Formats: sequence, structure tokens, C-alpha cells
Amino acid sequence: MMEGGVPKGFVVSIHIRPKANALTVAIEQVRAVPGKGLKGDHYFKSAESSAGRVRTGPDREITLIEIEALEALKRDYGIELGPGEARRNVLTRGIGLSHLVGLTFQVGEVHLHGIRLCEPCGHLEELTGKEVRPGLVHRGGLRAQILTEGEIRVGDSIGD
Repeated sequence: MMEGGVPKGFVVSIHIRPKANALTVAIEQVRAVPGKGLKGDHYFKSAESSAGRVRTGPDREITLIEIEALEALKRDYGIELGPGEARRNVLTRGIGLSHLVGLTFQVGEVHLHGIRLCEPCGHLEELTGKEVRPGLVHRGGLRAQILTEGEIRVGDSIGD
């Protein structure tokens, strides 16, 4: 998790949604469970999306997004999107998430596997009322699979 004595990245904040279309709730720590997701998040309890379609699979277990992407969205497009508004579970700083696709990495005590980029969608724009897609293309986050059970906490290191 260290490279030259410096953490590669860290968790800025954690967000879950108890219900599919609910606002996110910021929490200090969360239990990650392989095959289920994050305890307390709507995907943990149910595999149904807001449209009623069944959404299952390892890419639904946890999502991450870089705070740098949100800062760039504000700087380059004049659009402010709060950490919870991004509708991703873990906000990070100091690590390029797009480089983790196909790799196994660690967040605190939990091992994850990067599945694919989490591109911004029309649903995110509808919910926020903001035209975020142009500014978040290829920077909308990372969908990952949880490989080991454990706690993820605000401030945890992210690395290999």
C-alpha cells in the first residue's frame, strides 16, 4: 500500500443509499461483504434497480470516484457536484482509479478487483439536474468487486 513511504491514495468519504432513488448518506465506515456489497446500501438488500430490472453481478458491489474528478468538473465546466451527489460509494484522493480496471487492490483491510469504469449516465443527470456527462466521461468512477470481507473507513489507504 505504500510506494516510497507515501500512501498511493486514501478514502475521503463513504456514501450509501438505503433505497434505490434516495439521497446518499455519508458514513464514517462500512462493512464490505463479497457477493453482497456494502452493508446498509440498497444493493446489499436488493438486486433490483429503481426501474425494477434485476441488476446483479460483481460490478454492483462497490463504486469509487476520485475527488479530483469532481474538482475538475467544477473547475473546467463550472458544475459543482457534491461527494454524495456523485452516487458513488467511496470518494478517493491521490489515486487514478481508471488504472485499476482489471487489477486487484486494497482499500483499508478490504481487497477489491476493478471491474470497469462507471461512466456517467442520463439517470445521474436527471437526479442532480446537472449536465455532468461531458465533464465526467472516463472519470465517472470505478465499479469493483469485493474479494474479502472487512471494514472500509474514512482515511483508509488505497493501494496494492
